[in-house]
Amino acid sequence: MSAFRSKLTELRRAFHKDPELGFEEERTKASVALRLQELGLEVHCGVGVAGLLKCGTGNRVIGLRADMDALPITEASRHDYVSQNPGVMHACGHDGHMAMLLGAAEHLAQSRDFDGTVVFIFQPNEEHGLGAQAMINAGLLEQFSIDEVYAIHNLPGAPLGQVSTRVGQICASESLFEITIQGQGGHASMPQVGVDALTVGAEMVLALQTIVSRKLPPSAGAVVSVTEFITDGQRNVLPGSATLKGDVRARLPEHREAIESFMRQIATGIAAAHGVTVEMNFNTEFIETLNAATPTEAVVRVARGLQYETIADRPPMSFSEDFAHFSAAVPGCFLLMGNGETGSHGQPLHSADYDFNDALLPLGAAFWAELVCDRLPAERSIDD
Repeated sequence: MSAFRSKLTELRRAFHKDPELGFEEERTKASVALRLQELGLEVHCGVGVAGLLKCGTGNRVIGLRADMDALPITEASRHDYVSQNPGVMHACGHDGHMAMLLGAAEHLAQSRDFDGTVVFIFQPNEEHGLGAQAMINAGLLEQFSIDEVYAIHNLPGAPLGQVSTRVGQICASESLFEITIQGQGGHASMPQVGVDALTVGAEMVLALQTIVSRKLPPSAGAVVSVTEFITDGQRNVLPGSATLKGDVRARLPEHREAIESFMRQIATGIAAAHGVTVEMNFNTEFIETLNAATPTEAVVRVARGLQYETIADRPPMSFSEDFAHFSAAVPGCFLLMGNGETGSHGQPLHSADYDFNDALLPLGAAFWAELVCDRLPAERSIDD
């Protein structure tokens, strides 16, 4: 194992042992900031951490983003760097994302083989879709005049180092909904006296499933999932109130908006038919992630130049990413890198026994460094 990979592995495992939840990443932020300062970067700490590395006289600026937060999961792994914070775990690979980006910062700080400015963005609270927008609201993009922005996410089950991306929509939106039904509860032996909210809610659950199957094109790729059904009923008490909660995924804004409209029609229609009242909230926390053509073409070009296995037009992913807020503000590209196909490296994201593959660390760092050289090329003499 090379000294560089060993250094990145040690760093990644240190992050893994000390995970922090979204907007609570204080120790993580301090560790990232210290390492950037040691590399000689200009460091700005606020909502997240931004490290600036300038070289030459070029005025173009690109941003490279890594996410910092962990998940409220109790780790089931048995390796010697398991989480030391009970109930909190890096189960999505953000520990590896940070280590790869810090590795790229070290390489570029030493080589300085580019012309322009790189902003190394370490973002909090990706998992709840709030961190990117918080950094944007704090003025990140304007303060550093970022022209393009990029992010890597590891992909378990894909060959190690495989790069896959696409122009256009790559990740789905996520919207959370809540439907509250108020009927009339009563004795379980006399249902005709009132209108129990559970029966009305059950009818709504089934009707909501017709949105994707009957209201949208088969190619839409949308998902409507009711994930909670809560009532105030008891053993012999028919519930007077019920709450349905759930999750909607959509690939296009127009499909997301159509789903919300259909959900409201279904909820109010069924409520009217049964003579109950209903309230519905629909909150989109993650918008659709859209990749711009020029940054995506650069990602594909660099990956192929490094001889990484490359998929230039992968199918869109069903999960959501709040990098979407960055790429909605400036041209950007979100890409996936294979984490390996076997063992814990093939375990799904967000599983209690997931582990980032340390063999990916130098590959990701090398990709970041080469992408910077591609997007901010240094002038070379004829003798070079």
